[in-house]
Amino acid sequence: MLSSFPPVIHEQCSILILGSMPGAESLRLQQYYAHPRNHFWKIIFHMFNGTVPEEYESRLAFSQSKGIALWDVLQYCEREGSLDVNIQKPVANNFAELLATYPNIRHLCFNGGKAYDLFKRHVQADLDLDLITLYPLPSSSPAHTISMDKKLKSWSVIGELAGKFRHEENV
Repeated sequence: MLSSFPPVIHEQCSILILGSMPGAESLRLQQYYAHPRNHFWKIIFHMFNGTVPEEYESRLAFSQSKGIALWDVLQYCEREGSLDVNIQKPVANNFAELLATYPNIRHLCFNGGKAYDLFKRHVQADLDLDLITLYPLPSSSPAHTISMDKKLKSWSVIGELAGKFRHEENV
């Protein structure tokens, strides 16, 4: 049985990016999006004209400084390898508790169709999402073979939302 990571979040975050379940390399290193070919960190830093630092803690600090939190839809599952299509026996994370603890979350951005589908199937019906907007995005995984330009275009919504976060924080 695989187990996901705790959320990387603080009270001011308004954007929550959700994967399905960390891949094998991420689980081995205990880091979100650790596989060197995963485009996640490249996409996040590109949106803000930044360079991806080597240090994982610097990556996390940067995302949080933009109001971006990280988590996964699933708390547990069984899976051979890293591919989402192999997920079996999914158990969702406790979103009711997270959203009650962090009421500033207003945007749920899904890193891939499987994360979005798992959320809709195992979580959404149990939540009041009147004040929260859902954004399904193409997966940052190298297994999702659309071009980087298309990924950047789709993911640019996060940069726009983070810009609003920075503006609201300074008001």
